[in-house]
Amino acid sequence: MVSQVIFGILLLAAVAFASYNARKIIRNIRLGRNEQRANQPAKRWRAMLLVAFGQKKMFKRPFAALLHLFVYLGFCIINIEMLEIVIDGLFGTHRAFSGLGAFYGFLIASFEWLALSVLLGCVIFLARRNIVHIKRFFGTEMTPWPRTDANLILIAEILLMAAFLTMNAADHKLQLLGASHYTQAGAFPVSSWLLPLLPDGITPLINIERFSWWFHIIGVLVFLNYLPYSKHLHILLAFPNTYFSNLKPQGYFRNMDSVTNEVKAMLDPSYTPEAVDAPSRFGAKDIQDLTWKNLLEAYTCTECGRCTAVCPANITGKLLSPRKIMMDTRDRMVEMGENTRKNKGFQDDGKSLLDHYISREEIWACTTCNACVEACPVNINPLEIIVELRRYAVMEESQAAASLNAMFGNMENNGAPWKYAQADRANWREG
Repeated sequence: MVSQVIFGILLLAAVAFASYNARKIIRNIRLGRNEQRANQPAKRWRAMLLVAFGQKKMFKRPFAALLHLFVYLGFCIINIEMLEIVIDGLFGTHRAFSGLGAFYGFLIASFEWLALSVLLGCVIFLARRNIVHIKRFFGTEMTPWPRTDANLILIAEILLMAAFLTMNAADHKLQLLGASHYTQAGAFPVSSWLLPLLPDGITPLINIERFSWWFHIIGVLVFLNYLPYSKHLHILLAFPNTYFSNLKPQGYFRNMDSVTNEVKAMLDPSYTPEAVDAPSRFGAKDIQDLTWKNLLEAYTCTECGRCTAVCPANITGKLLSPRKIMMDTRDRMVEMGENTRKNKGFQDDGKSLLDHYISREEIWACTTCNACVEACPVNINPLEIIVELRRYAVMEESQAAASLNAMFGNMENNGAPWKYAQADRANWREG
């Protein structure tokens, strides 16, 4: 009974803290502007099933995708057993679903093979990061904490899977020894390999089984509450992020409705402007100028570096890194969210996303080629943020590179990006 009470308290505390963090994340995302992303639900469900569940875009790198699939499927499916663990912990039962008979044996055997695949996958991922030193896992934005975060999660998953298999091995041996309370149930094709390593006495076996059980359940609860502070939040947010993906062509440039109305009114005096919310500013200077979808994407970023690895600006030595754009946006959003929460409303802190987190050099290095958008395995769009920061610099501050200002002047005077007058455009044909 004491262990049941302790387990119940731990479970309630973990769920309460997870709920608190979830509400905080939702509040931070709501700092962004409203945007409609609920149309065409059939296409959105298809995108989520293919990209988030099916991991379609991951398979552009087949080896990494296969390992990730093992870890992803294994970890998700194994945690189905959490339902049985919770029931056992609350009611003092042991293998509450053992009444399923042969099907239960099939489930436990499947979980064990999946646990082995997760364990091996995580070991290989650790080696790729720390021994092979794959280039995209490093960069100026990958300070010690992001790299440590990735390693911590991989080590945690290895320990959780090892605890699961050790628990099953000790349980299996206790069943073979006929220990009371240990119901004869389940099949143990992987954990049975550990039997020679375990002691023969019932008491030490029970201690090992109970320690592994508590380690596994507490580890999962800690893992759940660590996610909001980790890049691995994408485990949960990849699904809504892909559902609310941009369904327009990647090259589509979103016009501001307020500006469109002004231009139409200038061209046609009889035009009646549509009712639109007047923007607080043109483009984006800080978090509140971005949309809630941009902020959701910042939380969803996996920091895998695929976007930066294919960015032509980054490849040629420019300062821009699309991954850094998303990480900076997330850091500024969290900072602004804390400011808003503590002061019951945002108090100006003298900072902004542009200049204090993302430099002018970064945004103007972008070629707007959409390579980063195409490469992202969970449909994140760093380009939208870059374009909005540029829009602010040009439309609010009239600050742009000299070459762009020359182009703007040519567009205004000649109706084209080039310096030639319209009357001279066909001169190239002469002779």
